[in-house]
Amino acid sequence: MQDVAGKVAFITGGASGIGLAMARTFAAAGMKVAVADIQVSALAAVATEFADSNSELITMQVDVSDRSAMEQAAEDTIKAFGKVHVVCNNAGVAVSGNISDMNYSDWDWVMKVNLDGVINGVVTFVNRIKSHGEGGYFVNTASMAGQIGIADLGVYNTAKFGVVGMSEAMRQDLAKFNIGTSVLCPGFVATNIYTSERNRPEHLGKSVNPVIPMPSADDDPERPNKLQQMRAYTIDPSIIGDMVLYAIQNDIFYILSHPEFKQMIENRSEEIRSYFDLWAQWRLDQEG
Repeated sequence: MQDVAGKVAFITGGASGIGLAMARTFAAAGMKVAVADIQVSALAAVATEFADSNSELITMQVDVSDRSAMEQAAEDTIKAFGKVHVVCNNAGVAVSGNISDMNYSDWDWVMKVNLDGVINGVVTFVNRIKSHGEGGYFVNTASMAGQIGIADLGVYNTAKFGVVGMSEAMRQDLAKFNIGTSVLCPGFVATNIYTSERNRPEHLGKSVNPVIPMPSADDDPERPNKLQQMRAYTIDPSIIGDMVLYAIQNDIFYILSHPEFKQMIENRSEEIRSYFDLWAQWRLDQEG
């Protein structure tokens, strides 16, 4: 989708962080943008930011886990702009801690937002995009936690691995309809996900460990070095916004913003390859 001017984008989690960076980049490229978010105050700030610009942008409060709300958001976007071409399923939350400490409320919240939210975005919009015949694009926000299993992030890992697998299938299923797919797998980005507890529904109670942890100095003498490394790897969301637009324009599937994780991915792939060899030899031994 090289020519994006005049195209319509719908972004969940669009009022802060990576979602807002996408909105800014898309608007600057001449796209019409619908910013959906659950946080009213953040939506008001976005509306104020764009009020005096020439950008065509609307905001709406939407809980991505609520299918009726997503359906209404789609109708409102089409009413405002006529159609939708690009859907960025970006809303996300996080909890952390040993998987044995996670309760059903932790699982329900993270899965409903991080995985069901993507599913709902696809089901809500895919046939609407197909129907106008102009092609389109989905960008699903996963994480490097969708590529690598990480201790104390089991719930988050589960959702993000699901988003990656879903996106890989979507890429094949939707290409024949001229609908592209990208999956965004960032590392550390300066966003509000570390304080996503603020948007946790009251009926689910508080998280035991609401933020992604960093061990205390007593538990981990290397903590200061890890904090410094984390800060060094943290990038501004605006970089991600620009990368996403480039991926849409050039039909690039994987959006990988942090080369620091490349070796970890290669190590994982090598371990998987080694197990193929192990089990191939096992079968030969059994047959012999």
